[in-house]
Amino acid sequence: MITGGNNIGRVGSILRLEQHPGSYEIVHIKDENGLEFSTRLSNVFVIGSKSSEIALLKRHNYLSIIQERDLRASRRPKVEEDVEQDDS
Repeated sequence: MITGGNNIGRVGSILRLEQHPGSYEIVHIKDENGLEFSTRLSNVFVIGSKSSEIALLKRHNYLSIIQERDLRASRRPKVEEDVEQDDS
């Protein structure tokens, strides 16, 4: 499970680990939709060895990260700005 960065909240299987001495270690992950992404090792929280040992929501990884962003944006209350029109 990803706990930080742009991929926060995503879940997948670890494919490989790139070690860069003196810099960040990069983890390559593949989610259930078949999409591959990478993130820093410090952003990864392992929740199982072969399969998830923690029960996750059913909709986890059902939507793409862009669809999830749009869904969150649609839930936000819309603020309407009152625009005063000048009669000059």
